[in-house]
Amino acid sequence: MNLNPLRGAGRSRMRRGLSAAAAVVLGSGVLVVAATQASAAAGCRVDYSVNQWNTGFTANLTVTNLGDPLSNWTLEWDYSGNQRITQAWNSEFTQSGTRVTLRNAPWNGSLGTNASVNPGFNASYSGTNTAPTVFRLNGVACNGTTQPTSQPPVTTAPPPTTAPPPTTAPPPTTLPPTTVPPTSPPPTGGPRVDNPYVGADVYVNPIWSANAAAEPGGSRIADEPTGVWLDRTSAIYGNNSPTTGDMGLADHLDEAVRQDAANGSRPLVFQVVIYNLPGRDCAALASNGELGPDEIDAYRDDYIDPIAEIVGRAEYRNLRIVAVIEIDSLPNLVTNVGSRATATPECDVMLANGNYVTGVGYAISQLADVPNVYNYIDAGHHGWIGWEDNFGPSADLIAEAANASGASPSDVHGFITNTANYSALEEPYITVDSTTRPSTWIDWNNYNDELSFAQAFRQRLVQAGFPSGVGMLIDTSRNGWGGPDRPTGPSSAGDVDTRVDESRIDRRFQKGNWCNQSGAGLGERPTAAPASGIDAYVWIKPPGESDGSSSEIPNDEGKGFDRMCDPTYTGNPRNNNNMSGALPDAPVSGHWFSAQFQELMANAYPPLS
Repeated sequence: MNLNPLRGAGRSRMRRGLSAAAAVVLGSGVLVVAATQASAAAGCRVDYSVNQWNTGFTANLTVTNLGDPLSNWTLEWDYSGNQRITQAWNSEFTQSGTRVTLRNAPWNGSLGTNASVNPGFNASYSGTNTAPTVFRLNGVACNGTTQPTSQPPVTTAPPPTTAPPPTTAPPPTTLPPTTVPPTSPPPTGGPRVDNPYVGADVYVNPIWSANAAAEPGGSRIADEPTGVWLDRTSAIYGNNSPTTGDMGLADHLDEAVRQDAANGSRPLVFQVVIYNLPGRDCAALASNGELGPDEIDAYRDDYIDPIAEIVGRAEYRNLRIVAVIEIDSLPNLVTNVGSRATATPECDVMLANGNYVTGVGYAISQLADVPNVYNYIDAGHHGWIGWEDNFGPSADLIAEAANASGASPSDVHGFITNTANYSALEEPYITVDSTTRPSTWIDWNNYNDELSFAQAFRQRLVQAGFPSGVGMLIDTSRNGWGGPDRPTGPSSAGDVDTRVDESRIDRRFQKGNWCNQSGAGLGERPTAAPASGIDAYVWIKPPGESDGSSSEIPNDEGKGFDRMCDPTYTGNPRNNNNMSGALPDAPVSGHWFSAQFQELMANAYPPLS
């Protein structure tokens, strides 16, 4: 599928591990520095990466202790300009003139040998933002080697040409910053791009395409690109998953290589959904997974590591691989925990054990090590986290996950909203203001459509520490809401509830309804760079695949029966006790649902030709 090429700016993922004292500008204002790297009591390393704009920047550091274990740490450096830190995370900061001091937070003072910590900060500047070149950890200068504690601090200059090189690392001048040592395997992927969708075709899943083409009228959309869902470990290997059939991940990637070759010189995007966290989707039984709440080791070892190995193979280096990371996870830890009326015991468990944060961080970190993978973290939707008490905390929690398990915000290329959901892309006949926010439908939410929410949440995520160039994806596979019930203009009713209800595109009973919604239609076709800050409209949820069964169906996929998929259900606090709005006779989630597919086509907006 050819996406409309409209935009290309200059965002690139900042790579870790550049040679000492090297600075490389990547894209538009993105600077990566691996300094002459810091030293603990006996040795350490610091990677310093910057994403900057005209008057400010975000910096992320990876501090690795190469020496004896530390019970607390202090990192110091000097700026050569007027940089001023305004906010820091994973550390406590002070600044006196050009001297910056970061001290460990109460929870991360312990730093074992070869362990790392990831402080970061926002700062202002004017003129030139020159990166520091000398760091000191606990008073000792850094060069990435270990030294006896009785020796003086190591300088940042390369060793004299008559001296032998250090035994633990080559001198900084041995290789240019971007040169790969001859003994390393060939790198995968070409130069990273700001928006992987611009100028590219996108993989058509042959299994979904065949299901769509077999439906009456389905050939009209059978060549649209959709996501490949790895919703359990066996799906990696093609063990008869409902979403991937007998094609494993490598089979799909092989097919993507064939499609890429057939498309000529245009690159190909391959979209894969990483979806198997321990205790998955703690607020919805229909999409529960195979792993129990505490099975984080199985998630890392048996699920993420094999995926990372497969996508990192040299034969897939020319693909642009978009990884959608764990939908229906992190926002649950904000909205469905504690004393909230929407809380569930399962979400309380996942908040307490930290395995959502740990797992998402690990997935980000491992996949980011493959240069042609673009990570997009799931960010809910406006009807879930659009309220003030959910909006900021959700962004901060996502940032926490992006700093967990060795990950960094620079490992994140963007975010995706409305995945597998139904929220209208735009509501052209309603303005969210003081007169409409009190309505039952909007319910004091700050947003009433997915486009305005995605653009605003992007800005909040940047404030939380993500690079300013991150992009957003919006899943438009089922949010068209066309057909005869679609309004053609604003209502003139005096009562606010009547006026909003008669004007709204989204025809659900309530924004919290998520399962097989009656009346929904296909949305905007996949399109690159359709609006400011939006990398693409995508069909990550394959239209026609069920959200969950209408009644209990025994299965070996770990998927339970959720009453929100029962058309007779009268609701719960998460949908303000409204009817579920679900279609009848639906199969288990991920299985083909012909009746829904036909309705999606009938209610498509823009309409199908």
